[in-house]
Amino acid sequence: MRSDIPPSRLILIGFVLLVLGVVFPLLMMLRLIESTFWLNFLSFGAQVAGLFLGFIGATMYLRINRHRDD
Repeated sequence: MRSDIPPSRLILIGFVLLVLGVVFPLLMMLRLIESTFWLNFLSFGAQVAGLFLGFIGATMYLRINRHRDD
């Protein structure tokens, strides 16, 4: 299966989602935004999606650049 999205962009999107997944609970803990079920669920989903996208992007990057050093 071929993807049109370059691995570096997947890693960047994953990183942004991971950061959002950390910033939202921090803002909720500081009571700057209200803690709701949906925001908690969105925060958790962003962390999980960011982790998977980053992992997939890193795997694609390594797969593409595996034989360049040989």
